[in-house]
Amino acid sequence: MSPGDYLEFACRTVVAAGAATLPHFRVPIRIDDKGEGDYDPVTAADRDAEALIRAAIAKAFPDHGIRGEEHGFERGDSRYTWVIDPVDGTRSFITGQLHWGILVALHDGERVVCGVMHQPYVGETFLAVAGGPARFRRAGVERTLATRRCGAIGDAILATTTPDMFDNARTQAGFERVRARARLTRYGGDCYAYCLLAMGLIDVVVESSLKAWDIQALVPIVEGAGGTVTAWDGGSADEGGDIVACGDPSLAPHVRALLAGA
Repeated sequence: MSPGDYLEFACRTVVAAGAATLPHFRVPIRIDDKGEGDYDPVTAADRDAEALIRAAIAKAFPDHGIRGEEHGFERGDSRYTWVIDPVDGTRSFITGQLHWGILVALHDGERVVCGVMHQPYVGETFLAVAGGPARFRRAGVERTLATRRCGAIGDAILATTTPDMFDNARTQAGFERVRARARLTRYGGDCYAYCLLAMGLIDVVVESSLKAWDIQALVPIVEGAGGTVTAWDGGSADEGGDIVACGDPSLAPHVRALLAGA
């Protein structure tokens, strides 16, 4: 199959999973805490959506691996692994806010092949294959996404999910150096912030403590729109950790320098 075929499979699957999450949204729902120390909520929406996605993958690609936030890692017999965050932004989900989505990526052992983010409540889907254009679908209409040019941090809109994710002195100081120079900072974005960057509405996303399933699907979307996604040190973002995305690639070295303390 081509990367585009894999992407369309992922799109069909996340739309089906999205339909499974909506009966749990903005209604009374049991919320469990899977954290050790920090609060880490999980609901039936997370578990049911991932189970649906995993079942679809197992049926269509039985030799592929599956790596999901809620149900663990099943190694496959091929080089391909699907990486799933069934509800990225569970805190937003349980508080009735809209900055959450379903993330699915396919990784070939070297890089992300394709990625999709779907927000079922508003019916938006962001999608891309590696090296191809990022696209946006809603209500049967599709358009190509493009980041905006912003070469100076003083002109930039910065986003992060929460300042609480910077959980040590190094990352706190790095984020604060960028925040102090940005024109505007917004909080609470989760996966949506990266998609808004791809739409040209945000210029920089700085985050820390991410997992692979938090970021892999978003990498081809940001890059396909003309932006960059790396670790703070400029390395690969595929395994999460400290992540920075910039809509204008010329801004990225300056932001990374600030994060490093230069």
